[in-house]
Amino acid sequence: MSDYYNAFEMSPVPPPGPDAVAPEPFRGIYGMPAFLTIPTSDLTASTDFWVRGLGFFELFGIPGTLVHLRRWAFQDVLLVAAESVPDQAPAMSVSFACVLGEVEALAESCRALRPDSVDGPRDTPWTTRDVEVITPENARIVFTAAKPFDPDSQEAKNLAAVGITPPDIGGGDNGAYAR
Repeated sequence: MSDYYNAFEMSPVPPPGPDAVAPEPFRGIYGMPAFLTIPTSDLTASTDFWVRGLGFFELFGIPGTLVHLRRWAFQDVLLVAAESVPDQAPAMSVSFACVLGEVEALAESCRALRPDSVDGPRDTPWTTRDVEVITPENARIVFTAAKPFDPDSQEAKNLAAVGITPPDIGGGDNGAYAR
């Protein structure tokens, strides 16, 4: 197996594929290398959307102040009570990894809770399938699932045109990691 797929052994993200299985929720406590803090004027409604729509679970909370949510290991979100939230979603977004089998379900769960909150799912030129969701706090959240690499696909041709190839296909821009 290539170094590309061996790298997945160190990550909670499974290798891409139609049968990829999402990791179990991780309930342990760790020093978070990165996390998202989102202000909300309604902790209860926001928590409900993030749990039932986006598939997070409540790790812990401080009533009326903060809710710590998590999905996979290293996918941590802190919902923090605030007086107000932005009137519209910012141009920037935050992306969370998922597996192909989760994309449609995430889109449908969010549409059931907030019908106009979902854009996609759609395939990208960089071999992912993405769904964008605008949360009740007007945060722009993208769930992105790697698709299996097909060297004959249009995506592969697009990536090859700019010199990007997986290590087991060719050197591309993988530098020292290509073997």
